[in-house]
Amino acid sequence: LAKFCRGPGRSLPSWAHQDSDEGLVHVNVGGLKRSLCSSTLKKFPDTRLGKLLACDSEEAILQVCDDYDVQEKEFYFDRNPGLFPYVIHFYQTGKLHIMEELCVFSFSQEIEYWGINEFFLDSCCSYRYHDRKLESSRHRSWDDESDASSVDTSVDEISDLNKDMQHFQEVRYGNIRKCLWLTLENPGYSIPSKLFSLLSIGVVLTSISTMCINSMPEYQVGTLIEEPTMQALEVFCSCWFTFEVVTRLLLAPNRKKFFHHPLNIIDMVSVVPIYVTLLFDMTLGSESELGNLGRLIQVFRLMRIFRVLKLARHSTGLRSLGATLRVSGDSVCGILLLYLAVGVSVFSGIAYTAEYEEDVGLDTIPACWWWGTVSMTTVGYGDVVPVTVVGKLAASGCILFSHFYRRQKALEASVRNNNSKKMRMSCENLGLNAVVCLKTRRETEKGFCHHLKKPWHNVSQPKHSATSAFSA
Repeated sequence: LAKFCRGPGRSLPSWAHQDSDEGLVHVNVGGLKRSLCSSTLKKFPDTRLGKLLACDSEEAILQVCDDYDVQEKEFYFDRNPGLFPYVIHFYQTGKLHIMEELCVFSFSQEIEYWGINEFFLDSCCSYRYHDRKLESSRHRSWDDESDASSVDTSVDEISDLNKDMQHFQEVRYGNIRKCLWLTLENPGYSIPSKLFSLLSIGVVLTSISTMCINSMPEYQVGTLIEEPTMQALEVFCSCWFTFEVVTRLLLAPNRKKFFHHPLNIIDMVSVVPIYVTLLFDMTLGSESELGNLGRLIQVFRLMRIFRVLKLARHSTGLRSLGATLRVSGDSVCGILLLYLAVGVSVFSGIAYTAEYEEDVGLDTIPACWWWGTVSMTTVGYGDVVPVTVVGKLAASGCILFSHFYRRQKALEASVRNNNSKKMRMSCENLGLNAVVCLKTRRETEKGFCHHLKKPWHNVSQPKHSATSAFSA
């Protein structure tokens, strides 16, 4: 700083004449003011505050800090004031501690801004920091691979939402389209959006109930839908689902992204079978006349069961369940299915070898697969049982092996509960961080407003040059 003030026509202010080892550097971080000893900052010359002492030009100073006040002898940094006490503690002790209230990635970005390396973390915080960072990285990698709705709101999602809202400003009748889009997509947007969400849930439940009632013998005579009332309800539900899909497609800010969203795919899957079966009925005739093709039509009609998944659009719990399954699917479900497949394959092969000559229903390997699966996952169905000694030994081994399978299922349940608990804690931390950030923002605004009342150096005006700022 002394070098910066020297030169023709420049006189040193009083604070620059002080002994550099005993002088104080006044810092304002988001409204939080602190005075630091320059000798303390010199211990870490590679950090941001350490580099501030080595600045010898106006440009160099402004590359390190956001602004500076000559009269108050103060440097201003527009950063999180809540973390700065941890930075001060680092300069005083040489050890860094994590801030529990701050997201691990936000904490990493903050210490990177101040030029503090992660290896300065104290032993009491180092393990927790790296463990949280690794766990958060796993969740982030899953978020990047899926566009599905999540209980967490990432920066990318907020950015995409802002882009979508900006798109409405660029099209005709943008405000009306935005209002309608938010009414369809966000049940908490307004009272009409809540009513629309309740109506949509009611139609889904009505459709599922209608499909179940139509499977009863008194309502099923040759065709799947025969009773007029049930048929009218089915037509109404089909028209409503079509209206939902078409309306969302027309109002979508990004139609390419629309076809890749899982909830929209579920909506389309629940609608397509309606028109496929209608097309078959109109062009080819009834199911009884079509033979095998009629069975295909029945399969399409049964695909309407996917309508129950439409409730995920209106239920945070279902979306959380899907998120938990995706997070723990690779590590738990894959191992569990592999464990089951190995047991079924081994014991089914033994049972087939021992029982294929006996008339007990175990004369094919697929039949033995069924026997092995029900023996491992339940207490057995009882439709087929081995009669030979080797077959009974294989059944005993399968039953014992199923005990370990159930232990694996218990482990799976504990892991999923742990993942769900972590997700709930993430949601609570997200709400806590929002409150902390709001309080910090208010305190920052108060400090910054007080800070704006002072004669700060304005970089955008050339007349306030370094020479005039430090001239006597």
